[in-house]
Amino acid sequence: MTNPTPCYHCALPVPAGSRFTAAVLGDTREFCCPGCQAVAEAIVAGGLESYYQHRSEASANPEALPVQLVDELALYDRADVQQPFVRHEGELAETTLLIEGISCAACGWLIEKHLRTLPAVAEARLNLSNHRLHVRWADAQLPLSQVLSELRHIGYAAHPYQADRASEQLASENRLALRQLGVAGLLWFQAMMATMATWPEFNIDLSPELHTILRWVALFLTTPIVFYSCAPFFKGAMRDLRTRHLTMDVSVSLAIGSAYIAGIWTSITGVGELYFDAVGMFALFLLAGRYLERRARERTAAATAQLVNLLPASCLRLSADGQSQRILLSELRVGDQVLVHPGAILPADGKILDGQSSIDESLLTGEYLPQPRIPGDAVTAGTLNVEGALSVEVLALGQDTRLSAIVRLLERAQAEKPRLAEIADRAAQWFLLLSLVAVAAIGLLWWELDSSRAFWIVLAMLVATCPCALSLATPTALTAATGTLHKLGLLLTRGHVLEGLNQIDTVIFDKTGTLTEGRLALRSIRPLGALPSDQCLSLAAALENRSEHPIARAFGRAPLAAEEVHSTPGLGLEGLVGTQRLRIGQPGFVCELSGVQTPVMPDEPGQWLLLGDSEGPLAWFVLDDRLRADAPALLAACKARGWRTLLLSGDSSPMVASVAAELDIDEARGGLRPDDKLQVLQQLHKEGRKVLMLGDGVNDVPVLAAADISVAMGSATDLAKTSADAVLLSNRLDALVQAFSLARRTRRVIIENLLWAALYNGLMLPFAALGWITPVWAAVGMSISSLTVVLNALRLTRLPSAPAAGTTPETRPLPA
Repeated sequence: MTNPTPCYHCALPVPAGSRFTAAVLGDTREFCCPGCQAVAEAIVAGGLESYYQHRSEASANPEALPVQLVDELALYDRADVQQPFVRHEGELAETTLLIEGISCAACGWLIEKHLRTLPAVAEARLNLSNHRLHVRWADAQLPLSQVLSELRHIGYAAHPYQADRASEQLASENRLALRQLGVAGLLWFQAMMATMATWPEFNIDLSPELHTILRWVALFLTTPIVFYSCAPFFKGAMRDLRTRHLTMDVSVSLAIGSAYIAGIWTSITGVGELYFDAVGMFALFLLAGRYLERRARERTAAATAQLVNLLPASCLRLSADGQSQRILLSELRVGDQVLVHPGAILPADGKILDGQSSIDESLLTGEYLPQPRIPGDAVTAGTLNVEGALSVEVLALGQDTRLSAIVRLLERAQAEKPRLAEIADRAAQWFLLLSLVAVAAIGLLWWELDSSRAFWIVLAMLVATCPCALSLATPTALTAATGTLHKLGLLLTRGHVLEGLNQIDTVIFDKTGTLTEGRLALRSIRPLGALPSDQCLSLAAALENRSEHPIARAFGRAPLAAEEVHSTPGLGLEGLVGTQRLRIGQPGFVCELSGVQTPVMPDEPGQWLLLGDSEGPLAWFVLDDRLRADAPALLAACKARGWRTLLLSGDSSPMVASVAAELDIDEARGGLRPDDKLQVLQQLHKEGRKVLMLGDGVNDVPVLAAADISVAMGSATDLAKTSADAVLLSNRLDALVQAFSLARRTRRVIIENLLWAALYNGLMLPFAALGWITPVWAAVGMSISSLTVVLNALRLTRLPSAPAAGTTPETRPLPA
């Protein structure tokens, strides 16, 4: 039997055999009676036919979006609007969206699951740390506006990701969360005092009138906590129920809402106990945890925005006749030629057409020495031109630059969820479901046995099973241990570090700035003529003091003054000291001054520079980076635990092998790009290894983000520090050794806390179900359980034993 056709005007069933029709919106529509037919024809004749179009859109889907919003979303289907933030690879489009309304990991699961059900979506990954959604889809089958509409239908607003806007939005959300936390904390203390004053234990000579006043005062103080501070819980619960997905917001909302309603009943009737103190307690604990999570997200978004903002706002474009004109970076096009002066940032990836200079690529490679570049060499956006003016042809802009590729690698690594997190998400679903089913079943049973006690027993069970102690078990221990390590100079930015250190079996080290100091020092001087070493150093320092090159800092202050100093990028310096013309730099360049044969460069690692005058070579200078004095102790601690050690560096010099040999590192690789390092890490993960990464440069950022545990040096770039799980503020590697020991203590405390929390929930639930515990005593028990967990965690605030003697961070040169 088929369902009757609804009337196009009033939606009532059209009787069988009815022949009342009219043309509306280009089609023949059926009506239930001549009255509806006449009204429809009048609407069409009056030029108001669009009424049916708008009404049909709303009635076809009860949750249809407003027409104005649909029109706004349709703008995102235009190619010119998509150009700044959508990339196309074959038949697939790729973009990053900023999502509003995310409250927990379950939101990420829901968004990814919903989008992946759409046939045209090939990939959907949400990064919970910064609320960015990476989507790849066939835009020929599914327009971008429809993707945004699908997200709206499940309760989330999405916008094209812009770094500045993302940072601004997260900062705004953080301020709101802080206000909600402050309101909950301030009013909870006041409501608790008013509530406790009504308890029989404290009710000494309290008149009935004052008793009534205190009940209403407690209600007045608790109401802002429920409707303002706890609003995110209720919004999240409503969204989850609408999408048929269970999260902690549902159980939390039930407990808070039930306790608040019970308190209102007691305030009005004077029957029963007040539970306003429990409401404030729940809100304070839960909001505090979410606020700390928001702070981490804000730091991540701000650092990524800072990386994007490294590019200059404008540049000098060269015309066909060689004239330069300053333009906005957005006006630059592939194929244009730009002029880059010394000290300026390269605006785009390109190729040098004219000029030679040294380029500081430490942003991308992590290596502090500027690299010489000549016509025909490739240069990268975001790097610094150190010495000479360059004419560069633009080859890549915006999302196609190498800098943007590193940002995408970072986002992809951050979005990858460890298997343990996925298992925990599924386990939480079952735990919440079973808890609520048990509460409902016991409530129905008590309704049959004694309906007057059913509500209070259900409320006692909701309070007793509220996982406060369980949720505090791990965070409090990690917070205490984090504070202890902060005193030692190791700042943890994510809570899983200490727990994760117990599973580590492989360590990846960067070289420059991590195991070494990251700056050159003069190791030795080898005279080639009659001049002694100290006099050769004075002459060399006189020249180098007139240079801005990082090498110059290794020579210190000069007692002599040089004149007419000229720099030849990539080769060296020439100038006059008194009447003596000198050169320092590459051997061939120096020997051109005297015309003598170039001496053989010593076959030893290091940066070798030759000093010479018009008569011939005077001395060799060898400069080298220095190992940190506590690096051997760190490697020894790793070896003692049986960990595999790897050295991955962007440096392609023999220094990599020399450092590895000195520190007895298992494997060393040099000349690696950021994506090369990430591939090594991914291969280690395929082998089932748990990896700790220690680095300091932007080139280490993708690996820092993807490693199981990552540590950035205190001297690292801002993005590296934000992407890492921990920052070694003191630059003392021995703090890591102490962290290894503290990690074991922390794991033991966490296990103790979890066992206690499980024991509490296991005992309180049956007692509450039997009616032996009132909601008030359930709240007291929950508080005692939470306090026990916190006091046990405070044992981790004791500083670990001092490091062994001889591990002070002095430096020593690398072996020759």
